[in-house]
Amino acid sequence: MPEVVMTPDNIRSKKFPLVQNILVAVVAFVVAAVVVLSTGIGNWVLVVVLGGVLYLAGLNFVAGRVEGKRAARNRMWQTAIYTACLLAVLPLASVVWTLISKGAERLDGDFFGSSMANIGARDANGGAYHAIIGTLEQVGIATLIAVPLGVLGAIYLTEYGRGKFATTIRFFVDVMTGIPSIVAGLFVLSFWVLVVSKWFNDGNPQYSGFAASLALTVLMLPTIVRSTEEMLRLVPGPLREGAYALGVPQWKTILNVVLPTAAPGIVTGVMLAIARAAGETAPVLLVAGGLSRINFDPFSGGQSSLALYVYQQAADASKYAPARAWTAALTLVALVLILTIAAKLLARRNKLTR
Repeated sequence: MPEVVMTPDNIRSKKFPLVQNILVAVVAFVVAAVVVLSTGIGNWVLVVVLGGVLYLAGLNFVAGRVEGKRAARNRMWQTAIYTACLLAVLPLASVVWTLISKGAERLDGDFFGSSMANIGARDANGGAYHAIIGTLEQVGIATLIAVPLGVLGAIYLTEYGRGKFATTIRFFVDVMTGIPSIVAGLFVLSFWVLVVSKWFNDGNPQYSGFAASLALTVLMLPTIVRSTEEMLRLVPGPLREGAYALGVPQWKTILNVVLPTAAPGIVTGVMLAIARAAGETAPVLLVAGGLSRINFDPFSGGQSSLALYVYQQAADASKYAPARAWTAALTLVALVLILTIAAKLLARRNKLTR
């Protein structure tokens, strides 16, 4: 129309007011509460679910009258996505809150400076110092073994592996990814504890933290290999081709170009493997024995771990055991979080300095 001036105010579409949005949500949940609670067909969970469905339907209808059908559908699906994100975060937030609220009870020097040696069911003290030492040593040794093997295996599969042999390795790596942890523990028990350890212990089998490290290595290797392989495949081909064009050998290209580029992703995969290994209970129970006293030697005598300590304290009949279990669980989560942050910062620093 010639009398209408095309300004931003005129061409801007109508927006659905926030007040009406909140009103639709309130009406939807009130109707859901009345229907569910008056008929007695469910509890507050069904009220939330039915209220969410009614809210999306009402939002689509009311917003369609204001913004139009296309904008209303976009708003409805945007709200559904935000809701799904919130529902995904809620369990994590609940776990974190539960760990902090229940685990803070035994956050004291006695817990981190003593073991469970000579601690009875009626003793309120006792700590997880021996379990912390066992976790650090076992996971540390497993990382020293699994990371070089996993990264080298991924380099072979990505840069050199061709034909049936590489396909076979990928197949077995995929199979190992899904094996239960107790199978890894049984393998190390039958191979290392019952056979190899006799050679170093006058013919007697011996539990040790190193045996637990071997079992954790079996669990960490598939995760490291697969994640590192995927990260190496994401490195752009022109980076390799540019190095080859300058006459750089392939091994130097991998060492100086490919690995630094993929380092952040590789670190993420390694930390996922470490987090899984630190939380395993069955392998440690089978091959390390779960010692209640402090043992700094991972090659001689049994050891405990934080995950095994949590399992033992949760099953203990003592009234003081649940507090120890929650604090140990909080310590384990905090330990993995600290290692992850440190590894991420180190990878970022190395990437920037290069």
